[in-house]
Amino acid sequence: MPSCFRRSCRIGYSEATLSSTEYTDPHTGTTATWEYATWTAPVHPLAVPSTEVIASWNAHTPAGTWIQIELQGTYSDGTATPWYVMGRWAAGDGDIKRTSVDDQTDGRSTVWTDTFAIDDPSTGLRLAAYRLRLTLYRKPGARNTPTVWRLGAMGSDVPDRFTVPASTPGLTRELIVPRYSQEIHKGQYPEYDNGGEAWCSPTSSQMIIEYWGGRLTQEQLAWVDPSFADPQVCHAARYTYDYQYAGCGNWPFNAAYAATFKDLQGVVTRLGSLTDLETLIAAGIPAITSQSFLKEELTGAGYGTSGHLMTVIGFTAEGDVIANDPASPDDAAVRRVYKRREWENIWLRTKRYNASGKVVSGTGGVCYLYFPACPTPRQRKALAAVGVR
Repeated sequence: MPSCFRRSCRIGYSEATLSSTEYTDPHTGTTATWEYATWTAPVHPLAVPSTEVIASWNAHTPAGTWIQIELQGTYSDGTATPWYVMGRWAAGDGDIKRTSVDDQTDGRSTVWTDTFAIDDPSTGLRLAAYRLRLTLYRKPGARNTPTVWRLGAMGSDVPDRFTVPASTPGLTRELIVPRYSQEIHKGQYPEYDNGGEAWCSPTSSQMIIEYWGGRLTQEQLAWVDPSFADPQVCHAARYTYDYQYAGCGNWPFNAAYAATFKDLQGVVTRLGSLTDLETLIAAGIPAITSQSFLKEELTGAGYGTSGHLMTVIGFTAEGDVIANDPASPDDAAVRRVYKRREWENIWLRTKRYNASGKVVSGTGGVCYLYFPACPTPRQRKALAAVGVR
């Protein structure tokens, strides 16, 4: 039998732990009273003292409930960070508006939407360990409670680099993944990050969710204008939207959205090479990757971007990358083949020059991985090989 990764964390609402508080939603101005309980994880030493940490979680939040995820770190000099809010999240948007929290810093580290970052890595300061705290909220007297079955964080210390070493091709395989274009949704629901033109993240998420068999019901899609094609992409945009960031590209929010589908879970991580991606593809696991580039840096893309998500679904016999690129004019044009060396560099580098010649950052191999709650032995081995357990 396949072994499961899910571990449920259901905080009990006993009289001993139950408290109440008021929360004013900054995006609606509504103040409401909530019962809550908290759980704090043990301190987790990082395998590599890190300049960045990204948390991710998988949870069930029925109507009338929501969760808050916080992180506190221990610096390499032994001092501690404050408790930073990494997200206030609900699967729906009827009770609170899911949101990141701005203006969190202690002068040594800062939370940038979904990422904890050391302010000045050149000082040698790093995060040596972290712990996470969950707070589960429900309406007073309600019986519904949130359930969290996966909670963790990824720490990394990727060196500053404009170019990365070339890897050797090692796999020829293509996974059959649904193809969706974000561009056909231009102008649709502009309240969610200016409409489809900015929906690369939820469009990519929906492709892989459906690859694993996730489907939305007609009832769930009833709010979408019936004249719109691929209404599930509109749904993904709405339910990944971060009301503070004002966009659908919050990395953990996308992973959490994927895990709202039955028997599916998601994490945000960093991979070190295309060899890691080949390991996953060989086991049948596609990946959503984050990259930025000038138009001339990626042959065949036809555009440049300061940040874009696409889905890697395979490799050609020559080792080139096969990607479902949502920045395509229609669904039929989504499948692309990109030159291995170009693609590898724009994804893994941490520094690049923008169109104005200014040095700006790259993601350094960030990706989302969505996979079954009960992976096959081969899938489990592949995930472990890239550090996901």
